[in-house]
Amino acid sequence: MKIIIAGAGDVGFHLAKLLSYESQDTYIIDFDGDRLNYINNHLDVITKKGDATSIKLLKEIGIEKADLLIAVTDSQNTNFTISVIGKSLGAKKTIARIDNPEFLNNCEIDFKKFGVDFMISPQELAANEIKMLLNQASFNDTVAFESGIFNVLGAVLTYKSPLVDLKVKEARVRFSSIDYVAIAIKRENVSQTIIPRGDTTFELHDQVYFSVPNYSMKDLYPILGKEQFNIKNVMILGGSSIGEKTARNLSKDNFIVKLIEKDKDKAAALAEELSDTLVINGDGQNLELLEEENIRQTDAFIAVTGNSETNIMSCLVAKSKGVKKTIALVENMDYIDISQAIGIQSLINKKLIAASNIFKHIRKGEILDMANLHNIDAEVFEFEVLENTKVTEKPIKDLRFPRDAVFAGIIRDGKALMPGGNAQIKAGDKVIIFCLPESIETVEGFFN
Repeated sequence: MKIIIAGAGDVGFHLAKLLSYESQDTYIIDFDGDRLNYINNHLDVITKKGDATSIKLLKEIGIEKADLLIAVTDSQNTNFTISVIGKSLGAKKTIARIDNPEFLNNCEIDFKKFGVDFMISPQELAANEIKMLLNQASFNDTVAFESGIFNVLGAVLTYKSPLVDLKVKEARVRFSSIDYVAIAIKRENVSQTIIPRGDTTFELHDQVYFSVPNYSMKDLYPILGKEQFNIKNVMILGGSSIGEKTARNLSKDNFIVKLIEKDKDKAAALAEELSDTLVINGDGQNLELLEEENIRQTDAFIAVTGNSETNIMSCLVAKSKGVKKTIALVENMDYIDISQAIGIQSLINKKLIAASNIFKHIRKGEILDMANLHNIDAEVFEFEVLENTKVTEKPIKDLRFPRDAVFAGIIRDGKALMPGGNAQIKAGDKVIIFCLPESIETVEGFFN
C-alpha cells in the first residue's frame, strides 16, 4: 500500500510512526527540514522536503500510484488544496484535516466531488473525547465498543485499591466473580508498556487499562478503590473551538456549564452563540475569580486554552479545591507520558486523537473500529471475524498469538463474552484486541 502524508507535525509524525512498523510504502512531505531529519533518524519512511501542493513534486513521488493521500498540515486551506490536486493526479483516496467542524455535518456540499473523500476535525474529536471522559468520570481514559457492550477503561491504582501488590493470577482468583481483563500497565519510570501476564504484580501508582463488559462496570469500582460519581456542574477554561464545542455538547445533555474566556470580544461572541452556557469574561488563572464562580462546588474542570502549561496548572488548582474530575488539553506530547506524576486525572492531545482516527482508514477492511490510549503507545482494535481466517482455527490459547497483543473481548450476537484461553473465535464474531505497534501487522494476519 502506497501512502503519502503531507505534513510532518504531530499528526503526521504519529501516523508515520504507526506505519513504520509495517511494510507500507510511506512518504512524508514537509517544508521543515529539521522535522524531516528527525523523522529520518527515528522512522523507516521516505521523506521529501518541499511543497505538497506542487504538482511536480507529487508526480516525482508517484502520486498516481498512491492508495491514500493524507493532508495534515496546520492549514485547512492547504489540506483541501493538496487533496484536490492529489485526487486529480490519481490518488485513490484522500483525507484532509480541517479546523471547521461545520464541514463534517454539511449535507449541502458533496466534498467528494472536489476530491476530498474524508475529513477529520481534531477539535471535534477532542470535544467528543471530553464528553466520553465525563460520562465515565472515575476513569482517566475510556473507549466504548459496540455502544458500550465492551469498554476499555484506564485508572491509576491508589493505596485504596485491593489490587496493589497482587499478582494478576491472584487477582483473578480473589475477584473471580467479576468479568474483566487487565490488558496493559503503564508504570512510573518504565518507558515500555507492560502487557500483564499471570506473574505480573500490580503496583501502587500503576496506570492500568481494563477491558470490561457493560454488565461488570459497576463491579470494577471496588477493586480499583474508587467510587462511582456523576458529573453535573462543569467549568470550562478557554473559549477555543474545542471549548465552544464541548460546552455545546454538554449543554445538550443537561450539564450545567460555565465557560471562562479571557478575551472580552470572544467572550461576548460566545455568550451569543451558547444560549445554554454561562459565559464569563475573566482570567481563569485568577484564583479569586474561580472562588467567586464556586469552583469548590464544581464537579468537573476542563482546561482547553491554547497553552498547555496553563491548562495543566489550572487543573492542578481545581483539583486542590476539591474538583472531582479534571481534564487538560495538551499539545506537548511529553506531558502525556508524565501525567501520572503531575497528578492530572486526564490529559488529551487532539493531534494524537486525530492520528488514531485517520489510521482507521489505513487498516484492512475487517477492522470495524480502533482507538488510541493516551498514556501509552498502543492501539485497541475491533475486528470483524471472517470465514476461514486463522483466528478461527484453534482455541485462543493454541493460536500462538503475539505476546505484545491481548484478546480484550468477544462480542457474539450482540452479547459480551470473556476471551478466556479456551474460548473459540467464530466467524461473525467481533473481537477486541489490544496491541503494541510492532505487532499490528502480525495480528492482522490472524484476521485476513
